Amino acid sequence: MLMTPSGRAAVLRYEPNGFRVLSPGTFVPCAISGEPILLEALRYWSVERQEAYASAAIATARLLGTD
Repeated sequence: MLMTPSGRAAVLRYEPNGFRVLSPGTFVPCAISGEPILLEALRYWSVERQEAYASAAIATARLLGTD
């Protein structure tokens, strides 16, 4: 079951091997779908675009420009 996170959105700096929290929060929004992603579940992002993605499929579509 997917639960909507309560709290506020974090501000992150996406790096090649992880991310740095610039402003604390419990989630970040997916750059494409807007779906909230809990920080514990965040696995896909773009360092170049500084964007987070909710799934591998969304990240791949963004990379290929088919989003």
